[in-house]
Order: sequence, then structure tokens, then C-alpha cells
Amino acid sequence: MKIIDNSLLSAFRNAVDFDPMTALSEKSEEPLPADYFRFYHAVSSVYSSKIEGEEVDFDSYFKYKFMQVKYQPDYTRRADDLFRAYDYMLRHPLTKPNLLEAHRILSRHLLPKSQRGLIRTNPMFVLNEADRIEYVACAPEQVLAEIALFFEDLEALHSSDLEPLEVFYYAAMLHLVFVKIHPMQDGNGRTARLLEKWFLLEKLGNQTIAIESEKNYYINRQLYYHNIRILGLDYESLDYGQALDFLLMTVNSLRRDREL
Repeated sequence: MKIIDNSLLSAFRNAVDFDPMTALSEKSEEPLPADYFRFYHAVSSVYSSKIEGEEVDFDSYFKYKFMQVKYQPDYTRRADDLFRAYDYMLRHPLTKPNLLEAHRILSRHLLPKSQRGLIRTNPMFVLNEADRIEYVACAPEQVLAEIALFFEDLEALHSSDLEPLEVFYYAAMLHLVFVKIHPMQDGNGRTARLLEKWFLLEKLGNQTIAIESEKNYYINRQLYYHNIRILGLDYESLDYGQALDFLLMTVNSLRRDREL
């Protein structure tokens, strides 16, 4: 791997004490009030939006999407953009051009047309709730090189025969590395969460659509932010040795769902 860290893979395997594929199989067979793919795309879209501060709630969005209840356009449009990006994911392979297209789709009401689906060329900072710098992203002169390495690793992972636990590990690591590079002007978190689901889908099949990773990240959003933050203040000093708790969030959500 050029940029994707695999040093925690052994610790990740040791930390997962259940069979996630059995748990996933059971979850994917649960009865749903709507079409399987559309229902879980709605879950993903709403909760990924809510992580970013959107006020849309799932009950209202479900009624809008499946029961023809009308709301003001501003209430649903960014979740709708994400819904379209998840639908695009379902019909296209995970490649650099397709991920950039997915970003273009999901950022329709987030960014001007000139910034959708394009790699940034300016410095990028992430601010916290106190309006202080929480993270300094990859420098603009490095972004193209880093994202090129990222997609080289993604291609290598695509061509590798991975065990299910390895797929969960690398899906979460792709999410984390992408969001740390922070290659877009905005929508990086939405894109990174979509990317994680996309990789799971391609490697483990349609049943992974039932993984409510975005909902899990929202419910545990303080822990989600903490687990991202502890890697370091700036891109040049990131310590992926601190990433295990983040990497375990999605796979462990399947165990919790099974225990409910």
C-alpha cells in the first residue's frame, strides 16, 4: 500500500469476536416497509446529512420519499442529492472518475458548479464548534499526488482477494484516509461515508446496503469525531496507529444490531 495503512489489520481481526457476515445476513433479511435499496439509501442519505448539521429527520424523509408527503424543497434537497449519489453508487464501479461524479451529484446544493467533482487547489482547515482550527488538511500542492496514491491503493485492493474482515478494515481505512486528505472544497465527509459503503458493496455484495454505517456514525457522532481527531492536528503529523477505534465502528455496529 502506498498510502492506506495496514499495520492495524492484525489488531482489528483480534478485536472482532463475532462473524459479521452472519450478522449481516440476518440483518439483510429483516422485513422492510419499502424497497430494500431505496429504504437503505434513504437511511444513508438522511443520517450522513445529519452528521453535517442538516435538520432533516428520517421519519419526515421516509414520508416524503415513500408516502408522497410534501415538504419545503430546502428541507429535503441535500438529502435528495445524497440519495441520488447512493443510487449512482449502486449502478457504477468504484473508480476515481465515478467517485468524483458522485461528489458532483451530492454537492449539487452544497457547492457552486465550478467546484463540484473537482480536487481543491487551495488550503483547507476544519473548524470546530468554537470556530477554532481542529485540523489542517493536506497542503494544496500535495493533494493531487496524495489522491493519486489513494486511488492506486484502491485499485490494488480491488484486484486483491480479501477476506470479509479485511474488507471491513479497508473500507473504514479508505473512509478515514480520504477524509484526512480532504481533497474537495466541501462534502468530504459525505463522500468518505459513501466511499466506505461503496467498497463494501463491491467486495461483499448487495447485502452490505443494509449496513447502517451512516446512522451509526450519527448516533455516535461525538465518538466518530473523536476517533478521527485523535490521529493528529495536521496532515503531515497523522498517526494512523491511533485509528483502531475508528476502524471498528462499522463492523461492531453489526454486532449491536444483532443483540437488539
